[in-house]
Amino acid sequence: EKNGLQATLAANGRDMRAVLERVTPDLIVLDIMMPGEDGLVLCRELRSSRLRTIPVLMLTARDEEADRILGLEMGADDYLAKPFAVRELLARIRAVLRRARMLPPNMQVTEAAQMLAFGDWRLDTTERHLLDADNTMVALSGAEYRLLRVFLDHPQRVLTREQLLNLTQGRQADQFDRSIDLLVSRLRQRLRDEAREPRYIKTMRSEGYVFSAAVTVIEAR
Repeated sequence: EKNGLQATLAANGRDMRAVLERVTPDLIVLDIMMPGEDGLVLCRELRSSRLRTIPVLMLTARDEEADRILGLEMGADDYLAKPFAVRELLARIRAVLRRARMLPPNMQVTEAAQMLAFGDWRLDTTERHLLDADNTMVALSGAEYRLLRVFLDHPQRVLTREQLLNLTQGRQADQFDRSIDLLVSRLRQRLRDEAREPRYIKTMRSEGYVFSAAVTVIEAR
């Protein structure tokens, strides 16, 4: 608490579920190497539960790229490799919390809109979920929502991986950072977008990505 944060500890998945029955945290930090059910399994469970919008920070072993990739695919918002200093963990926690509480500053055009339409989809910006043509709800993680909002605010414009990482997570990409590619892949799945012939998110070779659909702001009545 001396750092302005209050933590509740859980030794395993069972303890975590018991804690989440009592409190709704602002952030969940998951260690992949947990006894019993590991952090990847628990992250996937969280993303399909009522707590799916709570940001998740995944702690991974050094040099275990496969763990980092799986964590992002399961819905983690960010990851931190071991070993790390306490100050680094606190900084990453605050960064994830900051991203969860406020939209990136680039989202000015669509910020006040309650509903954004593109193709067969509508994005409810109040509830932060997608609605398809049949009005069926498709849930989004916090990271998926932020990425989609960036695309919707910059339609038909090429955005580099570095720009996307900075706009959605507020940090710079290193040479081997694949988090944006994984996040784009997850978002394509939500939009039922074929990677080989995408309708919405197109890959621009050696450049980045472009959201190719037109975006319409639906005014609140």
